[in-house]
Amino acid sequence: MVVTTGITVNKAEQSKLHDFSFEHLPFGKYFTDHMLEADYENGEWKNVEIKPYQPLLLSPSLAALHYGQAIFEGIKAYRDKEGHAYIFRPQDNYKRFNISAERMAMPPVPEEIFMEGMKQLVALDNNWIPNKEDHSLYIRPFMFATDEMIGVRPSESYKFLIILSPTGPYYAEPMRIYVEEKYVRAAPGGIGFAKAAGNYGAVLYPSALAKQKGYDQVLWTDAVEHKYVQEIGTMNVVFIIGNKAITPDLASGTILAGVTRDSVLTLLKEAGFTVEERPISIDEIIDAYKAGTLREVFGTGTAATISPLKELRYKDFIMSFDTDQWEISPMIKNWLTDIREGRREDKYGWMVKVG
Repeated sequence: MVVTTGITVNKAEQSKLHDFSFEHLPFGKYFTDHMLEADYENGEWKNVEIKPYQPLLLSPSLAALHYGQAIFEGIKAYRDKEGHAYIFRPQDNYKRFNISAERMAMPPVPEEIFMEGMKQLVALDNNWIPNKEDHSLYIRPFMFATDEMIGVRPSESYKFLIILSPTGPYYAEPMRIYVEEKYVRAAPGGIGFAKAAGNYGAVLYPSALAKQKGYDQVLWTDAVEHKYVQEIGTMNVVFIIGNKAITPDLASGTILAGVTRDSVLTLLKEAGFTVEERPISIDEIIDAYKAGTLREVFGTGTAATISPLKELRYKDFIMSFDTDQWEISPMIKNWLTDIREGRREDKYGWMVKVG
């Protein structure tokens, strides 16, 4: 047993890599040898440990199971052409994690646990980083309430963990999207900007209904008029109209401030596009499509990076796109991939070296 910077490291006796294949990796199904675990009790964080990946023993009265105090993040690690491991923009995810924690009445996680623990964990399991195109090591930090009592109030104890999952592409093909007009993902004053577990549980039923109609996901609209678009499924959305890249703004608090979203907008500006963060209605999108100025539509997110849309349906009006002819989103995706894998200059300081 080794103790490093206050984090106890207890290594697995044998790696699961001996019997593991990186071929045909689905997203989020397999996990590495180790995980990080920490407890919040009596106003302080304690028992910070990297240990072999294992089940948790939890009480049926666990507060998180009854009242939904649970948040998470999604981060990725990559290997550059020299074989070094890097994490993409973890500091931004750390900041957003604690923004979510504040909204959900949960304690902030200290930087030395979140950031240093993550680096040590990835360094320990760095052989799990796939060395394949569109593959990465997905990093999942999460926290949930652990009081063992039934009562509607903020928990007084919490558990924070980080687990790692080698993964392939999230969406292998361009998506068909249905514009949602009945169900709502988020409303002003709610928790749409937080990466809370409940946000994702609430989208499952509408998404299942869309899949019954032959669509991959829904494009959410605002809670009042069902007129202004918000997100695609669990991703931010970008519309290329003429020489402008337009995406819904974050002012209303209904949209997650995506790290990939910010990265893509930064690279679009570098490519010479005017970037507008503002409300955009489905009517404006349809008008641009009819006028021939709607060039591309794509989702952005940690899991998917950039996912193009081949179809967008609003009521009975269908907008179809020949994604094979697209140039802008493939270019931005390639730029981002090249930065992550060390083939393009990281002028924005996004990559954090491990070890």
